[in-house]
Amino acid sequence: MLNQSRTRILAAPRATTALMLREMVTSYGRSPGGYLWAVLEPVAAIALLSIVFAAAFQSPSLGRSFPLFYASGFLPFLMFNDLVNRLASALRFSRPLLAYPAVTFLDALLARFLLNLGTHIIVALLVIGGILMLFETATVLRPGPLALGLAMTAALAFGIGVFNCFMLSAFPVWDRLWQIVSRPLFVISGIFFLLEDVPQPFRDWLWFNPLIHITGEVRRGVYATYEPGWVSPIYVFALSLVAAVLGLMLLRRHYKELLER
Repeated sequence: MLNQSRTRILAAPRATTALMLREMVTSYGRSPGGYLWAVLEPVAAIALLSIVFAAAFQSPSLGRSFPLFYASGFLPFLMFNDLVNRLASALRFSRPLLAYPAVTFLDALLARFLLNLGTHIIVALLVIGGILMLFETATVLRPGPLALGLAMTAALAFGIGVFNCFMLSAFPVWDRLWQIVSRPLFVISGIFFLLEDVPQPFRDWLWFNPLIHITGEVRRGVYATYEPGWVSPIYVFALSLVAAVLGLMLLRRHYKELLER
């Protein structure tokens, strides 16, 4: 038993790496442009938001750069949304390989999570760095809060994604339900506004949206003078942990029967 456990521990990184390479080829290697589209999508969205809102408002809620303000809200939201969707379909994507004893559902989850997390971090750094180079933003980045905001995004995406992976595999209708539930998040997660600008009682209600905490923390890292004292990393990490533990427990118990469906 001890030898089997040791063999499994040694084999896990190889299986995860192999799945990451397969994911890379499947997701980016077969389309023209490959990784370029991962950068062009957020750039196009941020440019469109900036043009539309610049025509309606004289200045954003923070600073004087519309692209930087919307990038600091849109990029973490895009990372969360994409990671959740990719993790939710991890079993379906890796179903042929999960028939091998050396590959487990956790390998499939980690491969999709790590590859796409790395991609989004690179994209975020490129987009924000490009904005700072092209526009006069008069801002100084704070690496600590910025890293914490991205860590909160990754943790929440992993927890919700793992839970959705079980729900989607066990109940196919969950895909439609999740799309309906998550669609308003684009509007209520602080991409276009600051929580401080929302009147009561809506401000207190929005506080329970974990994505608004992530947006606030990322903007604290982007704007040196912004101090959102209402942000609670503990709240976000606690929700992430509960969702991840519940999802992993359910998958560990049922994933083999789910694969046989």
